[in-house]
Amino acid sequence: MNSTGRDLGQGHRTLVAGVGNIFLGDDGFGVEVVRRLASQPLPDDVEVVDSGVRGVHLAYQLLDGYETAVLVDATSRGAAPGTIHLIDASARPPRGDAPAPVAPDGHHMTPDAVLALLETLRNSAGGTGPRRVLVVGCEPASVEEGIGLSEPVAAVVDEAVRCVLSVVRDEACHACPEGISEP
Repeated sequence: MNSTGRDLGQGHRTLVAGVGNIFLGDDGFGVEVVRRLASQPLPDDVEVVDSGVRGVHLAYQLLDGYETAVLVDATSRGAAPGTIHLIDASARPPRGDAPAPVAPDGHHMTPDAVLALLETLRNSAGGTGPRRVLVVGCEPASVEEGIGLSEPVAAVVDEAVRCVLSVVRDEACHACPEGISEP
């Protein structure tokens, strides 16, 4: 079932997961975006979840028959705080370059750690998991202890919601506002 309680059926299933710790300032960005997404009309095959700091749970959930996963999180890439990034994380490293197995620490699982654990689980589970993984990230201003997003990050939450909606509806971010960066 998706966030509105509708049956997801067997079609092209998409998981949108908000990742982050609300007690670390802008690290709560993903959680706030999915909170706002919950009130939006979504296709029946889209499930929205607040994964928070439960990265190990998210990695296992990604093995549950989703074609696409959209992870939403604070993402430092050296841009100005509040910059939205759309990152295609679908590419898997060649076998020789595979990341070392991840020692799960549920409170420090960033999207890259979740994806590394997912890759380890895929290898042991015979290649299951989403075909496409996208990250809608926001450049944080501060991830210090404290509740609440900084001003530049709070100002772009609605923009990130629109970007996620565009991604899940179109499987591309053609309608995202200017300022979206790709790797």
